[in-house]
Amino acid sequence: MVKTQFGIKDLENLSNVKAHTIRIWEKRYNLLEPDRTDTNIRRYDLENLKKLLNIAYLYNAGHKISKIASLNATQIQALIKESISGLNSEYMLNVFKSAMLEFDDELFDTTLEKILEKKSFREVFAEIFVPLLNETGILWHSGTIDPAHEHFISEKIKHTIIGHSAKVKKNTSENAQLFTLYLPYQEIHEIGLLYANYELLSAGFKTIFLGANIPMESLKHLLKTKTKVIFVTYFTVLPENDNLEKYLHDFHNEVCANGPSELWVLGSKAAKNIKNTKSAKLFRDLKQFTNHIENLSII
Repeated sequence: MVKTQFGIKDLENLSNVKAHTIRIWEKRYNLLEPDRTDTNIRRYDLENLKKLLNIAYLYNAGHKISKIASLNATQIQALIKESISGLNSEYMLNVFKSAMLEFDDELFDTTLEKILEKKSFREVFAEIFVPLLNETGILWHSGTIDPAHEHFISEKIKHTIIGHSAKVKKNTSENAQLFTLYLPYQEIHEIGLLYANYELLSAGFKTIFLGANIPMESLKHLLKTKTKVIFVTYFTVLPENDNLEKYLHDFHNEVCANGPSELWVLGSKAAKNIKNTKSAKLFRDLKQFTNHIENLSII
């Protein structure tokens, strides 16, 4: 069953408001109306959670809690609209959280459409989607949200990246450098790789997207028909730390031996655990990666 009732610790994790503060607001201003279990433990529904997310935004924006407490739901929404300068990333992050918690496709899509009227997709990904994914991962592992919530928001972001990639693909040049993007065997976290594909296409390069869970042996087959390939991969969970250097060594000896090719590696695992190597080009984050390919595209 998908989670629709939340404890006060869940509210703390989702709103970044301390449980002690929530209790004070609740007692002093009657801001939330939780149910109580037989053992007097607070349980909050989605409406209470969404209200707290809005209250937290206004409070962090400098409004006094006593003023917020005097407002009804319509007035709170009006004050939020007045408080937002441009498209505030913090508030939009809370809106996407609400869409996730209610599995609300329409709210996700309309919010994204509104943001993209003012921001580039690169800005949206860096300023909103990356923090959202990071926070969602923490919430999932802490048990605050159900795995279904995490899968919903991840798939929405994946399909958004794929849609934007399809729009820019028509701008690629026939003679452009070819990149092949893949994840190692048993690695399935592909959002970062999908975004790297989007950036390469945006810069005018050609790409082949193989996706997740690709054995090294399979990459050799590609080089039978393609030449001068730059492989791009993303280390999130695998290879395990002890095998990272071995993976790069094996790639250099087994894959690169089959044709002129390079390996570019992204992901926090690579940035933290691999020293500079001649076997691969390492990128500490997506910004460094995008800066590099923009310079390539100018040459």
